[in-house]
Amino acid sequence: MVRVGLTGGIACGKSTVAKMYEEMGARLINADAVAHDLYAPGQPVYAEVVKHFGQEVVGEDGQIDRARLGAIAFGQGRIEELNRIVHPAVIRRQEQLMNEITAREPNAVVILEAALIFEAGVRNRFSKVIVVTCRPDQKISRYAQRMGIDEAAARAEVERRSRAQLSDAEKIRLADYIIDNSGPLDRTRQQAARIFAELKVMALSRQ
Repeated sequence: MVRVGLTGGIACGKSTVAKMYEEMGARLINADAVAHDLYAPGQPVYAEVVKHFGQEVVGEDGQIDRARLGAIAFGQGRIEELNRIVHPAVIRRQEQLMNEITAREPNAVVILEAALIFEAGVRNRFSKVIVVTCRPDQKISRYAQRMGIDEAAARAEVERRSRAQLSDAEKIRLADYIIDNSGPLDRTRQQAARIFAELKVMALSRQ
């Protein structure tokens, strides 16, 4: 098995590339989905988040309102506090999932899609890291479209979230592979396929 981290800035197209890899045969783990499960009522993460950030982050349905939580964490400069609560639990669950895949498929290419691989200090958990990039203006327009907001609001949110992450230039410097997602999707898919061919060879060599 080969473990691969897939990361990039906000609205750069990580999920689009992740889906491409899943279609190619990779086993995909989404860090955000893992975290979502850990935020459920009754989970230790839920209790710690409410303890630190208050009942205001709990929606009427009893679930943590992650949009509200994110606004507080980013807006009040408390993202590191939130990460200290969530990241250890997320990492433990990711390791469990990767080990389960390894047991079933020793030659698998396992790709973990996560926004904060470098920032969370977990680069050494992966054999290779892929960084997805696009132009700054595309991040804004794509985020606006995805969230159904105007470009001014999207720009403010993209800039706010980007300040909590490494710059694209820093991510590119640390990456093993770079996928430029600023052009047509076919071009993105071609880049992803070239990388996947190498990863498959690597996985097979680790039998």
